[in-house]
Amino acid sequence: MANSSKQNAFILGIFIFLGLSALGYLLAHAAIEYKEYERTVNVKGLSEREFVADVVIWPIQFTLADNSLENIYTVIDANTSKIKKFLIKKGLKESEISISAPNIIDKLADQWGDRPFGYRYTATQSMTIYSKNIKLTRSLMKELSELGKQGIVFRNDQYDTRSEYLFTRLNEVKPEMIAEATMKAREVAEKFAADSHSTLGKIKRASQGQFSIYERDRNNPHIKKVRVVSTVVYYLSD
Repeated sequence: MANSSKQNAFILGIFIFLGLSALGYLLAHAAIEYKEYERTVNVKGLSEREFVADVVIWPIQFTLADNSLENIYTVIDANTSKIKKFLIKKGLKESEISISAPNIIDKLADQWGDRPFGYRYTATQSMTIYSKNIKLTRSLMKELSELGKQGIVFRNDQYDTRSEYLFTRLNEVKPEMIAEATMKAREVAEKFAADSHSTLGKIKRASQGQFSIYERDRNNPHIKKVRVVSTVVYYLSD
């Protein structure tokens, strides 16, 4: 009876030993495979394209001075009407033109004003063009000097008279640009895998950078460069 119990315990011990040995082998083999599977390459893909802006915001300002407040308002109304008619005649829509209230300064009422002064009142009138017709608006910017020859004094050297160009179709071009950036990232990864005598595997992780929009150059602010960088991590294997 005792011998039988010892024999059973011995056999059980052998099975436990064999089981633990097999488990150790499997775990070690799995660890090696996992380590090999964790070999990765981190690459970036760039997509950059140029587009013409689809909205222009063009501020127009003119100034005048007079000693009569009544004359100031009369000339403001006349010049504003003249500019508006000129723009509409050239092709802009009335709905694309907005007119702000004039800014009038009384130098006599300004205790910090320099004296003597030539005119008591100075005025600035602002108009804003918001249009999707980029080509027409840019041509009108050059033609506006025609009104300058008629005595309207335009302000062109101020920061608030700088034209602004907007590109609003980003959502339309996003999918194609993301696909291009991802494709270029894969091309880089394939080249790296070939040079290192490895095989490119599946994507482990991917992230898309922020889209950036900026002017191509100072002389062509209406031409926008759109840029995005995608970062992709691929698995590598021998």
